[in-house]
Amino acid sequence: MSEEKELREHVLALLTGGQAHATFDAAVRNLPAELRGKRPRGAEHSPWEVLEHMRIAQWDILEFSRNPQHVSPKWPEGYWPAKRAPKDDKEWSASVRAFRRDLKAMCDQVENEGTDLYARIPHGTGQTILREALLTADHNAYHLGELVLLRRLLGAWK
Repeated sequence: MSEEKELREHVLALLTGGQAHATFDAAVRNLPAELRGKRPRGAEHSPWEVLEHMRIAQWDILEFSRNPQHVSPKWPEGYWPAKRAPKDDKEWSASVRAFRRDLKAMCDQVENEGTDLYARIPHGTGQTILREALLTADHNAYHLGELVLLRRLLGAWK
């Protein structure tokens, strides 16, 4: 196996998780609707706020990596939802689906042998697809841990 193919496989494993931590699907699966907007005592965010933050940040990184016209949200308010809870199951499910869709798109970029992982993104300031994929994996892992902790504090994690 070539070194580049091996690197792509390692980055894909980081993006999809499940090696050193819970997967995204495990972290969001079967979270009772009544807990999605709850902030456990001492916690700054609810599961909904963390899910939406993950979705927005991942979308921003993905769009930056592939769209020269992309404009990032204003920091920090553009990266967090305005409310603690989703309005209903449909809004929660839509956020989960959007996160999965954008994660797949990032994985597709990494997996595509036509993508030069080391080339600077033309509209960036030195970033590469490799850097953006690693940033996505790092950010997602951090907040997946936060989501699991919130679930534990809410009594909704085995």
